[in-house]
Amino acid sequence: MRRLAFLFLLFPFLPLSAQEPWMYDPYGAIVRGDTSRSTLYLVFTGHEYAEGAGVLCRTLKREKVAAAFFFTGDFCRRYPRLVRKLKRRGHYTGAHSDKHLLYNDWLQRDSLLVTKEQFLEDLRQNRAALAALGIPPEETRWFIPPYEWYNRAIVEWSREEGLVFFNYTPGTLSHADYTTDEASSYRSSAEIYQSILAYEARDPNGLNGFFLLSHIGAGPGRTDKFYKWIGPLIRELKRRGYGFGALE
Repeated sequence: MRRLAFLFLLFPFLPLSAQEPWMYDPYGAIVRGDTSRSTLYLVFTGHEYAEGAGVLCRTLKREKVAAAFFFTGDFCRRYPRLVRKLKRRGHYTGAHSDKHLLYNDWLQRDSLLVTKEQFLEDLRQNRAALAALGIPPEETRWFIPPYEWYNRAIVEWSREEGLVFFNYTPGTLSHADYTTDEASSYRSSAEIYQSILAYEARDPNGLNGFFLLSHIGAGPGRTDKFYKWIGPLIRELKRRGYGFGALE
């Protein structure tokens, strides 16, 4: 309780749903939930591509699982009917920046590539695009950054906007489902799937509290689509005793 009180003093604007024993990375982002409960969170992001939407919608409906989707403003303007559909089905739908900006340097993480004004303008445009589809700002308080790359300044600016800043839980290859066939960083869907189950087996807490990130589409450069493996993954994790949490 003392730790939770300390977190509340630091971040008094977090909604009650965020007043949990979240784990933070060195930059201040939430990266994992309660490790005492066999619950994880399915998170999908989207900017340019959405070819996995149909499969994911059918899979989540069949498995009775709620997921969290985070979209850029460009995605919202390109696929408005899809965004509305996901919201109607009860999935969390939040912000992922407007133009999918790279906020800070890949090699020198403390080196910002945007000003605070540029960051806030882009973020507000993203939330405005969601609001235009019937998803008001008070319902888009969770925020995962583009490229899942940030530093402490980005986290602090987000919190000043009243956002709950988070990132995927490290340790698996789930986020590598965007890698294209010819890329040196390419990871097959089988490899990604096995990395998740291998992590579950070796971590004393399994996948408890995990934010498991993948993408709603990878584009034509990847032929081995990981979203086709989401159904088998959900069923296997259910078999192992996991439930799937919903962001609020």
